[in-house]
Amino acid sequence: MSACLQVTYKRLKETLGALTAVSNVSGSDAPAAALVSVLFGTREPRFVQPGPSWTPFNNGLDDSQRAAVSLALAAKDIALVHGPPGTGKTTAVVEIIRQEVKRGSRVLAVAASNIAVDNLVERLAAGTGAAKLRVVRMGHPARLLPQVLDNSLEAHVLRSDNSSLAKDCRKEMKSLNCQLMRLENWKRAERRQVQGELRKLAKEERKRQQAAIVEVLKSAQVVTATLTGALHHSLEGSVFDVVVIDEAAQALEAACWGALLKAPRCVLAGDHLQLPPTIISDIAARRGLARTLFERIQDLYGAGVSQMLNVQYRMNKAIMQWSSDELYDGHLTAHNSVAEHCLADLLTEAPAAKSKKPAKVPSTNTGSSVSKPFLPVLLLIDTTGCGFEEQQEEEGDSRTNLGEAKAVIAHVERLIAAGIAPESIGIITPYNAQVALLKELRPDSVAKALEVSSVDGFQGREKEAIVISAVRCNAAQQVGFLADRRRMNVAVTRARRHCAIVCDTETLSGGDPFLGRLVSYFEQHGEYISAAELVSEA
Repeated sequence: MSACLQVTYKRLKETLGALTAVSNVSGSDAPAAALVSVLFGTREPRFVQPGPSWTPFNNGLDDSQRAAVSLALAAKDIALVHGPPGTGKTTAVVEIIRQEVKRGSRVLAVAASNIAVDNLVERLAAGTGAAKLRVVRMGHPARLLPQVLDNSLEAHVLRSDNSSLAKDCRKEMKSLNCQLMRLENWKRAERRQVQGELRKLAKEERKRQQAAIVEVLKSAQVVTATLTGALHHSLEGSVFDVVVIDEAAQALEAACWGALLKAPRCVLAGDHLQLPPTIISDIAARRGLARTLFERIQDLYGAGVSQMLNVQYRMNKAIMQWSSDELYDGHLTAHNSVAEHCLADLLTEAPAAKSKKPAKVPSTNTGSSVSKPFLPVLLLIDTTGCGFEEQQEEEGDSRTNLGEAKAVIAHVERLIAAGIAPESIGIITPYNAQVALLKELRPDSVAKALEVSSVDGFQGREKEAIVISAVRCNAAQQVGFLADRRRMNVAVTRARRHCAIVCDTETLSGGDPFLGRLVSYFEQHGEYISAAELVSEA
């Protein structure tokens, strides 16, 4: 285990020890004592009735986002913001934090990844006037995005009065060191006097530097950090009014407690129907580590503590509807700004693209070729009968499918020839070996712009066009972890205007009912072509 992982492991063990201590002491005066009881089901969550009134900073919030903010502000213990793909979860979270600060709360805002924390910081720090917050970003500056460095703890400390005094100490120490170097060795009394002064100054410098850190953190309205960063010694003993955990459905429960123990209230935002955190140990997963706190509380209290956001701002409604029906009980609606948008709109928006020669594509109605862009919202590219068998790695469990990969690249080349920018296209596949193969096959001219990644690598992201390579093709109709609803939910919902699935429909339909319904949905609501037509052209 690396030194970094050892430190994290040690901190998590210490946190769980602190959690155990709070749980075992009746009437504990710890900040999160009541919250702990609620999160373990021994006490019902409480809400202020009627909820507090509030005026939004963001007037563009939809009704479900406003309901989520109201729920969070009324919660005495916990509230969940359930944000399906593209529904503006972070927008709601930012509003919650602003409202909490407005009513005098001190907020600890955390997430599992640096990029998620930086996204929060960037949006929180962007306000003006009453919306301008004093935000401090914990974490090593090398791991932060350049645009949030001004909000880092180090940047704040450098601007503080105590840091200026510490700087004066360092200047004086430098002068004394120069003086010490000039003193001959036989002048022992003088050397001892200078060395004594250096020790005093070094002690004073450390004291001033620590005072600067304390000063910055105490004056911060919002302290932000990764879940691991919340365990930093600088925050030891700190108490907040509320903890907000973004992307909570991607965080280990054990990692959440370091932040949760610092406040009596919390807001968890996430989506337990997308990918959970990666658990390497099967034993740990079976014993419950794979189940996140967000999912556990959702199951424990349901709609009583949770508000689902139901307007999505990413996908054409045809892409969204499958996900909505399969995973969100049909509750999602597409905002008017995206409901009908498609790839053809991009060609209209970019006149320069019109000059590109459109790809010659097969017509599924007549069998003849037509010289016009083939840009449906949904496209099923079927490899059945093409002989594109999957191959398993000689060492490992990952799989590849060369024929399918060639069909994927052929379709991508058609999109590019039609005028779609390569950086607007993403290729997703669940198998790392197929990721590597697709990267080898993509044309050199677009290699830097055309992104190929696993499902996990694309979570939280989006592209105008997504092409999914399912890989599995076998007589036994085995589909492996493709049957994980959350994995396919993430893959499909990365697409804004176009989603193409390249797969062996017999393997998927016969291997799992969920995948069978996905194939049927694309057949009924999209276009269908055989992969043989693509690969013969390639």
